[in-house]
Amino acid sequence: MTDSLAGVVGVVLVVAATLAIGTWGLRISRTTSDFMVASRTVRPRLNASAIGGEYLSAASFLGVAGLVLTFGADMLWYPVGWTAGYLVLLVLVAAPLRRSGAYTLPDFAEARLRSRGVRAVCSVLVVAIGWLYLLPQFQGAGLTLRTAIGAPAWVGTVVVTLVVLANVTSGGMRSITFVQAFQYWLKLFAMLVPAAVLLVVWLGDGAANPADASSPHGAGGWSIPLGEGGGQGLYVTYSLIVATFLGTMGLPHVVVRFYTNPDGRAARRTTLVVLALLGAFYLLPPVYGALGRVYAADLAASDQADSLVLALPRVMVPGVGGEVLTGLLTAGAFAAFLSTASGLTIAVAGVLAQDLTGRRFGARRLAGVAAFRVGAALAVVLPGALALTSMDVGIARVVGLAFAVAASTFCPLLVLGIWWHGLTAPGAIAGLVVGGVGSGFAVAWTLFTSATTGWTAVLLGQPAAWSVPAAFLTMVLVSRATRARAPVDARRFMVRLHTPEALPLDRG
Repeated sequence: MTDSLAGVVGVVLVVAATLAIGTWGLRISRTTSDFMVASRTVRPRLNASAIGGEYLSAASFLGVAGLVLTFGADMLWYPVGWTAGYLVLLVLVAAPLRRSGAYTLPDFAEARLRSRGVRAVCSVLVVAIGWLYLLPQFQGAGLTLRTAIGAPAWVGTVVVTLVVLANVTSGGMRSITFVQAFQYWLKLFAMLVPAAVLLVVWLGDGAANPADASSPHGAGGWSIPLGEGGGQGLYVTYSLIVATFLGTMGLPHVVVRFYTNPDGRAARRTTLVVLALLGAFYLLPPVYGALGRVYAADLAASDQADSLVLALPRVMVPGVGGEVLTGLLTAGAFAAFLSTASGLTIAVAGVLAQDLTGRRFGARRLAGVAAFRVGAALAVVLPGALALTSMDVGIARVVGLAFAVAASTFCPLLVLGIWWHGLTAPGAIAGLVVGGVGSGFAVAWTLFTSATTGWTAVLLGQPAAWSVPAAFLTMVLVSRATRARAPVDARRFMVRLHTPEALPLDRG
């Protein structure tokens, strides 16, 4: 019990602080706009901290270190790509998307293409991506409590579900913004302090250089690491780059935060601050992965690589000091699950509220805040149930698949919808279906089969390199074949997207 006390205290304090801040935010959450987009009043620095809080998920806090432990420096493409994705988003999407005036991605698609069919397809994809991304958050919560305090894996899933529902349904986006901003700084502190202590310990005991440690190729990854395996390794590398660089702009919980900025200029400033915050955080997980190759290489061989961050302090600092560091990391990890799960729940709930529960629920119609709350409850049911099964796929790998699906669907829609007036509704639907079905089949293959060798496994394990070009090409070709179906006001709408708010443009 003594060994788990620090972890219990860490989790309790994080949950208490999360609920307290969420309750404080509840006092200013009243309208549907408050719940959906915080009434578009969130300033860049606060919004950037909130984005950092929800973006740094289980994959960032636990998965990156586990991948570096197992496969070495090749895996640094993950944090590099996750950060660089915001640079692409800054250049191509951030400001125009905010100027669209939408609440959700389906809102933008319908406004741009004047099509309920496009909206319906987008709604299905938002829910699917949100559920896929929620799954590793619940799995990570179970792993954290099992590693830190010995609790059954289902406990973490249940705790995260209940806390997220309490916060999201009570205060919506306005409330969660303050919670997620707090959780970013908590995660940074929780990773920084133990990393500094462990580096001092490593320097003091004369242990081997991590660069000289042998690779323990083991769990949670591919039989062909990045940079190795000839043509297959090269393909995996480029496919991962495509997925992480282009997938960020298609993640529903990321995009919805840009709707909360006051204007397009604020959206761009928010993105710049996010790049700095993510860059600071992603310096830390590789430290744990590198030290793990010296002190805890056995975790990779025993399929426990994702637990490295939580296990390493006890290995390197036996006694009370190691327990305190583990408690701090447990608190940070739990904050990661809560913040990301909250953002995803809000994104999925907003779509469900508008396109499902807001239309008809049972025998009566729900609208506004009531529909949002029902949507939030529905948003966590399936991923929570899946997390309680025996399914076990590496956390960073599942998140990578979610990025691949987002890059194969919403990236082409946003880029072409914002920068090409020739996009039509049939073209958009065709591209979304091709990209969604292709990457979705790859996800199902990866989650439910054990094949890890051969070109089939490589192509389906990292689908972005072929599914993203296929979606782009399909949208362009079908749009050109149906150019007569282009919205008559497409050029006017694009002028609205690209004109700064300070100019005297009629936005009616």
